[in-house]
Amino acid sequence: MPTNKKRYNILIIEDNPGDFALVEDFLLEQFEAPLITHAATYQAANVLLSDNKNNFDVILLDLSLPDKTGEPLIKDIVDFSINIPLIVLTGYTDFDFSVRSLSLGVSDYILKDELTAIALHRSIVLNFERKKIVSQLEESEKRYGEVFHFSPLPTWIVSVDTMRFLDVNQAAIDNYGYTREELLTMTLIDIRPVEELPALERGLAQDKENPGAVSHRTMIHKKKNGELINVDIQIAPFVYNGIKATIAVTTDITDRLNYIKAIEERNNQLQEISWIQSHIIRAPLSRIMGLIPLIRDKNIDEQEKMLDFLEASANELDEVIKNITDKTKVVDYKRNQLKK
Repeated sequence: MPTNKKRYNILIIEDNPGDFALVEDFLLEQFEAPLITHAATYQAANVLLSDNKNNFDVILLDLSLPDKTGEPLIKDIVDFSINIPLIVLTGYTDFDFSVRSLSLGVSDYILKDELTAIALHRSIVLNFERKKIVSQLEESEKRYGEVFHFSPLPTWIVSVDTMRFLDVNQAAIDNYGYTREELLTMTLIDIRPVEELPALERGLAQDKENPGAVSHRTMIHKKKNGELINVDIQIAPFVYNGIKATIAVTTDITDRLNYIKAIEERNNQLQEISWIQSHIIRAPLSRIMGLIPLIRDKNIDEQEKMLDFLEASANELDEVIKNITDKTKVVDYKRNQLKK
């Protein structure tokens, strides 16, 4: 009684009616209601595999067909059976050929003399699941590649041991000015100014002390044209093609820091203007306010002297106001520069 409830869609490529009937019986013994399609020649199999509507889960292939045999048959069926597990059922006992066939893309190789229902069931299930896992990994790798290479932020992968770039995305190439080929011959040292190398060494030491941890740093990088930029960078451990590495995502924050610096300078200027208004202006203003009651007394002898004092204080106040205006113009100029 069948124990496997999954309804597999199976293509059997076999020209011998007796062998086909035996394989079919084995399948019906182990699988519940498998969907079985039969092709007796390579050409018939070619037509079936060219039709995307068939969606076969597994292919069982005899290596001796009327119109094609052996290694050429395997190569052609593999070309048409992308992502479909291919299990060879053959009477050949050539060990070297069986090994070579596996290198050509065959999932399994079973001698017909050793074929049983259980062995066939095990091979189909294991190879189907393995192919599914491989497909998932390939899809995951494809998604990773898309995220990595199409990210708008400069991103790279660096070897932990050598600090050499293992992969870079287009944003890194565009932002730093190097070609992909140039970057793949460089290390992290090559994009850091000399005075920043001690900071690089400290960062690498921290990463080694905390393996597996994600780090976040602000540092200075050097472009190909020598321009220095401030970057915010996030670094995470990563295994790249079996190599212990880190993946880094960078954000250029140079303009942001320059803006903050300009704002701080503006605030300092405004504070200075405020101090002028509260201290320097107060002195001549106080003298003017003190002279006003005296002038009201209409003492003719002192009036000329008081007018002199009043004029001097007014001139002093005028100079202070001019200084404030000049400082305001500086602030406005820097503000306009930031907007450009």
